[in-house]
Amino acid sequence: MDFMKEYEKWLNSPALSADEKAELEAIQNDPKEIESRFFDQLAFGTAGLRGTMGVGLYRMNVHVIRHATQAFAEVVLAEGPEAVKRGVAVCFDCRNNSDIFAREAACVMAGNGIPVRLFESLRPTPELSFAVREYGCIAGINVTARHNPKEYNGYKVYWEDGAQLPPKHADEVAKKMRELDVFGCVKTMDYDTAVAEGKIVLMGTETDEKFLANVMAQVNDKAVVEKVADTFKMVYTPFHGTGYKLIPEALKRLGMKHVICVPEQMVIDGNFPTVASPNPENPEGFYLAVDIAKKEGADFILGSDPDADRVGIMVNTGDGEFKVISGNQTGVLMLDYLIGAMKRAGKLPEKPVALKTIVTTEMARKVAEVNGLQSYDTFTGFKFLAQKKDHLEASGEGKVIFAYEESYGYMLGDYVRDKDAVTASLILTEMAAWYADQGMTLYDALQALYKKYGFYAEKTINLVMPGLDGLKKMAALMAGLRAQPPVEIAGVTVREQKDYQDGSVVCVATGEKTTMELSNSNVLRYEMTDGTSLIVRPSGTEPKVKVYILANDETKYACDEKVAKYAAWADTLKD
Repeated sequence: MDFMKEYEKWLNSPALSADEKAELEAIQNDPKEIESRFFDQLAFGTAGLRGTMGVGLYRMNVHVIRHATQAFAEVVLAEGPEAVKRGVAVCFDCRNNSDIFAREAACVMAGNGIPVRLFESLRPTPELSFAVREYGCIAGINVTARHNPKEYNGYKVYWEDGAQLPPKHADEVAKKMRELDVFGCVKTMDYDTAVAEGKIVLMGTETDEKFLANVMAQVNDKAVVEKVADTFKMVYTPFHGTGYKLIPEALKRLGMKHVICVPEQMVIDGNFPTVASPNPENPEGFYLAVDIAKKEGADFILGSDPDADRVGIMVNTGDGEFKVISGNQTGVLMLDYLIGAMKRAGKLPEKPVALKTIVTTEMARKVAEVNGLQSYDTFTGFKFLAQKKDHLEASGEGKVIFAYEESYGYMLGDYVRDKDAVTASLILTEMAAWYADQGMTLYDALQALYKKYGFYAEKTINLVMPGLDGLKKMAALMAGLRAQPPVEIAGVTVREQKDYQDGSVVCVATGEKTTMELSNSNVLRYEMTDGTSLIVRPSGTEPKVKVYILANDETKYACDEKVAKYAAWADTLKD
């Protein structure tokens, strides 16, 4: 793509506002900046679009939103009139411009003759997945950049099952975007007219109540919460985002009397003024919550990301200090608790199943199998977990009670097909109350699980490679590892080399080559002779290559030593 030609096209387009033209004029003597905005389109993947906001083809703005929605509308229209009649649900989060982008998307869908159900105000991502399923929509759109910094926004697309768009349809949207002119292709209509004519219908509290009814049905032991409610305290923060309303409401309905919300972070604000990054994976964001928790003597802290699909916790170690529990550890705690709680409540189904992704701790598999559950891996991303759940349940092979990935995402119940911080917050709180009734904190509970199932430790190394050169470096790194597969890493022999691109498994000692079930993803895995698994994967949404270290051993010290050794190796990959 000729980026200067594209820049001139945008600069001279009547579709741009005066402010947008001024933004482009301000960079006319900066070819590097022009190139970064116009060297290509934002890539449309199975998770949709994500990027920094600004004017340009490689930025998030109303023109890119309209363009993507027109392409998506044409994919929906190709499904036929019956599918079109079912309509599309549209949701948005707290980010700057999210409401504007959502409205633009709704107007383009309506302009193409596709009915729209639009949330009247910001809502959690899982409620969008729920709405698609509840109202029988053919598709859904969610304007969110999840936990990214404030400069970002995104556009996530869903299909009729409430899961993110299948690769086939995502590829078709991407193809249409290549074919359609960014300005000339768009069919849209006036918002007020669309609402008046019933082409855009607003959703509000009636959908919240339907969603919450399903959330509350996941409760296993309300009695134990009520038993400890007078003394059991927790602190909650939505990090300025969409969890501010439904999560406290769900916990109140659970029977919680002491949910102490961080007041500064209950304020909806796309600039996230109290945190550097609104990501529950980053413990520094919990500083206000920790201060309150120490002052109030709380049992644990819970935080949801801006679109309330992911949740992170910190737990009281018993001495008034608070420790981060990782996504891997949180998932293991929840899985072990759910199995026991469902058994006690008589709710554990026949052929129970636990799902996790290939980069999630192997401790989850151990917990599942020791307790008689089947356990399966999928690729990273909840669309794959959703697909596996649907396949297993449709075929009668098993009933999924829990699915999760290490990056703080958990899926429960049958009413969503995505990460769900609302339901996860409910179960985490019920679990913490249950342990509190036994005189244990969640920190105590985790230590008990290590004694029962063995010690596990994980670490993710992010090799950040920003800019245009970063994409080339990421590709070169993966190509280099494929051209010369390592036979030794950090002084330890590689037992098996796995390439999820073609599904191949190579035994290093014999050279024997076999295949595995999963394939067609740009991921490499090395099974080491010391029992450690190393996974190398380029991020699909950010300019980084991720290296996952999954270790296990008889002691915590031995696990930590393995992690440190392989982390040093991972750091060398960036050079």
